[in-house]
Amino acid sequence: MTETATYLATARRVLDIEARGLAELSAALDESFAAAIRLILGAKGRVIVSGMGKSGHVARKIAATLASTGTPAQYVHPAEASHGDLGMVTEGDVVLVLSNSGETPELSDIIAHTRRFSIPLIGVAGREGSTLLRQADVAILLPPSDEACGTGIVPTTSTTMTLALGDALAVALMEHRRFTPEHFRTFHPGGKLGAKLLKVADLMHSDDALPLVPERLPMGEALVVMSAKGFGVVGVTGADGRLAGIITDGDLRRHMDGLLSHTAGEVMTKAPTTIAPGDLAERAVAVMREKRITCLFVLDPEGDGRARGILNIHDCLRAGAV
Repeated sequence: MTETATYLATARRVLDIEARGLAELSAALDESFAAAIRLILGAKGRVIVSGMGKSGHVARKIAATLASTGTPAQYVHPAEASHGDLGMVTEGDVVLVLSNSGETPELSDIIAHTRRFSIPLIGVAGREGSTLLRQADVAILLPPSDEACGTGIVPTTSTTMTLALGDALAVALMEHRRFTPEHFRTFHPGGKLGAKLLKVADLMHSDDALPLVPERLPMGEALVVMSAKGFGVVGVTGADGRLAGIITDGDLRRHMDGLLSHTAGEVMTKAPTTIAPGDLAERAVAVMREKRITCLFVLDPEGDGRARGILNIHDCLRAGAV
């Protein structure tokens, strides 16, 4: 077997073992999972997530996922909790503690704190009858599964199961709360996720920036507006102010012969493609690419047909909404 084949065989073995662990976890989920959801939904405070070592790293990720999907959460390091950070854990909170063995010594103080002040405790462990699960108000037992390392001593499958369980909790809570992309954007205003969730209204140009001319305007004057606004297009409005059409470079070329003898209404393309202000900018980019155009006028689908704005593909590109 070649060196590459050996590496690939190891990788596939690891992934297969961890995939089996996830399948076993899915089959093992029971009322305790639902009880954990109800406990968190009933909390007036936050979900305090804690764990030591590899479980601590997983706990940080679970806390971040919960917080970004509408469930206030915070990671508390168990060792730091013993030196003052227990003050972060209040009676309105729910504590989620992770420990594969369920006997991690560093967790004893935070567990004792929850018992002393009647703070709801959700324990996640892989050993039935462990201290953590016996003390917890809700005990979630991870099913026995082989670690992917082959020796059984390196946390691999167990941490994967715990991480996936955290995702399952977060998504179940998210769906119960009807958490929308708009809510998600509120917690992700920056970076690629924030850009992908920008709405057309966030990027469109409006008011005096709009390139609009009436149907009866001579093309000579329409060209002045088209040039001054800088979008390479001009919208044409009817007598009622509704957007009736659009003039693009293609329309100008098609009417090159005697162009200045025409009115805007005679040159325009009727019923142009538009977008709604509430649509995601990402969708606007997809429409522009499909139609092979660079601008979209923005119309409120329930409005009076008047243009509220204009969106250029370059605005979307600059914002990263692609």
